[in-house]
Amino acid sequence: MSSDLISEIRAQSKLAISQAISLIENQWVDGNKLLSKLYKYTGYAYRIGITGPPGAGKSCITDNLIKAFRKKDKTVAVIAIDPTSPFSGGAVLGDRIRMTMHHSDPNVFVRSMATRGGQGGLAMRAEEVGEIFDAAHFDIVIYETVGVGQIELDIIQAADSVIVILVPESGDEVQMLKAGLMEIGDLFAINKADRPGANKLMITLKNLLSTLTFDENNWQPEVFQTIATEGKGTDVLLKNLLSHQNFNQSKGIQMRKFQDRYHRCVNSLINSNIQKIFWNEEKTCLLQSELQKGQQKQMSPYSLVSKLLEL
Repeated sequence: MSSDLISEIRAQSKLAISQAISLIENQWVDGNKLLSKLYKYTGYAYRIGITGPPGAGKSCITDNLIKAFRKKDKTVAVIAIDPTSPFSGGAVLGDRIRMTMHHSDPNVFVRSMATRGGQGGLAMRAEEVGEIFDAAHFDIVIYETVGVGQIELDIIQAADSVIVILVPESGDEVQMLKAGLMEIGDLFAINKADRPGANKLMITLKNLLSTLTFDENNWQPEVFQTIATEGKGTDVLLKNLLSHQNFNQSKGIQMRKFQDRYHRCVNSLINSNIQKIFWNEEKTCLLQSELQKGQQKQMSPYSLVSKLLEL
């Protein structure tokens, strides 16, 4: 691995960062070697997750946050996750187009990634892309997810603060997913608050949160309104984000999140390596042989696993 590439990444060279991201997306072994060399330079960026249903205005709010952080002289990287088409395998990488005004800013980097089958809205290696941005001295790393309406567990795991974006029309969805939404969000932004129903949704969310128990060591989620297209509410959002960051640091939550990410990364790498070692030619042939049989002639999955483990 070239030491020049490491140096250029740390100097926030956009070309070097792009090359590094492509490397970890496409070359598993070399990508892991790069991440290993970059590891000692990580652990400083604050990671923010933004999720919510399609059309809620996530990209617009992300854009507003970039502007707000830049006014505070913070460097910002955005990982915008776009859904992979089930037909073509391609992705609609539209976020980069929507954020072109930041293209000339050397302290902002926007990268769109396709989900490529990743569950819960995050691309499989998006968290590792965050590590590259961290090593490149970006103060803030923002994950913007596809917002498919499911509980996006991986955004909780990847981010230090999670913002759930809703719109006034989300009322029914809140009732259906209230338990999951309450677990996901640290901050709840009701965007497009100039539409009818915004106040009703805000009351509903606050009532739901009031039924949960929070002690002094647990953050009580905040609910507020925004109109992202007009920049309204961004100051409140930023204030709450900074409050949550301070809370995490003061209560040791930040360190626990880091340790959880470390643990998950180790487990993931072990699982990947064990799978590669396990599926040798003999075992692969046995599996394929069973797949070609009719169901009545196949070994049960349980019997097949027992036999595979004996080989």
